[in-house]
Amino acid sequence: MTPDHDVDLELLLRRIIREEAGITPVAPAEKWRGGTLVLRPGTAGLQEKSWPIETFFHKVVMLRNRLRTLEQHVNSADLTDDVKVKLQGYISGCYGTLTSFNVLFAEEEDQFKGAGAD
Repeated sequence: MTPDHDVDLELLLRRIIREEAGITPVAPAEKWRGGTLVLRPGTAGLQEKSWPIETFFHKVVMLRNRLRTLEQHVNSADLTDDVKVKLQGYISGCYGTLTSFNVLFAEEEDQFKGAGAD
């Protein structure tokens, strides 16, 4: 193997291990860094709530990682095929619902993919 090939293989293995462990390092898109998420009630006189975008983004990434782990457990579980297909459908539906948050991700490969994705 060549040194470049060794480096590529090492990077690939590190990424696979991080993903399997659910500790994928994911960065928000540059435009959101340092930003604030603000929820403003529609009822006058009620106080708004705000969080740093990074805090919200971290929770979205944790949810994504937990969905991936759930998917792996469903695939490896001793369940009938029809039950696995049904559970996979629910998981895919969750991914599809969460595609609204893809605008937060810096890298397209980190984004949620719905049931229509490859």
